[in-house]
Amino acid sequence: MAIDFNGTSIATTEKGYLENVNDWSEELASHIAKSENLELTDRHWDLIKFLRDEYINNNQNQPNTRAIVKAMSDAWGEKIKQKDVYDLFPGDPSKQGGMIAGLPESRRKGGY
Repeated sequence: MAIDFNGTSIATTEKGYLENVNDWSEELASHIAKSENLELTDRHWDLIKFLRDEYINNNQNQPNTRAIVKAMSDAWGEKIKQKDVYDLFPGDPSKQGGMIAGLPESRRKGGY
């Protein structure tokens, strides 16, 4: 499969994840989010950037929901719940968020 974006065909897996993490850009993320019926806010971007940083700079780590909740609580300076990150990415923060972040599909089964 592929995503047609700005006149370029970007290779994806059957489920829509980028085949090459280096093909990602913020503009492409917005395009993918739109296809997922999401409009990205600052909080979406915080989570996307966290997922990318963990993957790229922490041995391809793909955090589970629990780790995402803790990291976003720290980043936002408030105690949040699992529901808060699922409100941002209803298709699962680690999976749908990871797809928009241009990461490979997470094989995790959830969070807690």
